[in-house]
Amino acid sequence: MSVQSTVKRRTAPEIRARKNGEPIVMLTSYHAHTAALVDRYCDIILVGDSLGNVMHGFETTVPVTLEMMILQGHAVMRGSQHALVVVDMPFGSYEASKEQAFHSAARILKETHCGAVKLEGGERMAQTVAFLSERGIPVMGHIGLTPQSINTLGSFRAQGREEGSWQPIENDARAIAQAGAFAVVVEAVAEPLARKITETIEIPTIGIGASVACDGQVLVLEDMLGLSPRTPKFVRRYGNLGPMIEAAIAGYASDVRTRKFPGPEHVYGMKAKS
Repeated sequence: MSVQSTVKRRTAPEIRARKNGEPIVMLTSYHAHTAALVDRYCDIILVGDSLGNVMHGFETTVPVTLEMMILQGHAVMRGSQHALVVVDMPFGSYEASKEQAFHSAARILKETHCGAVKLEGGERMAQTVAFLSERGIPVMGHIGLTPQSINTLGSFRAQGREEGSWQPIENDARAIAQAGAFAVVVEAVAEPLARKITETIEIPTIGIGASVACDGQVLVLEDMLGLSPRTPKFVRRYGNLGPMIEAAIAGYASDVRTRKFPGPEHVYGMKAKS
């Protein structure tokens, strides 16, 4: 009988225990090959519904379906070994009821084998977070700017710029933490508010455009690599791959058109017939 060694992935409880500890590193990925690269450096890989923007060219994340999330979640699980993989629950897959959320989340976990799901919303989703958590589904929350609500928000502007507007966002953070989420993404929130939330709640905060005050950070991989046509102002580009990829494609096209592209005789050592 053969004994197979298993690679231990990070778990939601391990991430929860990182509160006030070493900062949590998180990036998005939607493909097996990028997941393999991200996996070497990140604690969490988020299969975000931002795939609607960066893969499909949607203006918002609203058109993303559960099937799309499951397909890419499965790919990321195949490409990674160590990171906790969290899959976004897309718009329309969890808001109707706690039961709808459970069936969608259970399907994501069963079909992708990921370690957790993420959903947007604060106080209004607290009962759903508790319902899922009590039934064995680890949940990451998402408060502040919630892209799935863009049609009611009206724009992607930062939240909590004036102190008078803090209370609802603080209430959201507290409700999600008390409901049993293991961590919460805080998006596009002013630094003083992000710091106050981080100091107040007992679960890790993961910022995206919410300053270094958070317990960790997440970015969309394509944004930080310079592959997105429109990048949020808060994103630091760690690469500029767009021009490099375009130059490579242009070089290939030029070689083909001038018949410099290597044929079988170059690849296999065959000599052309005279």
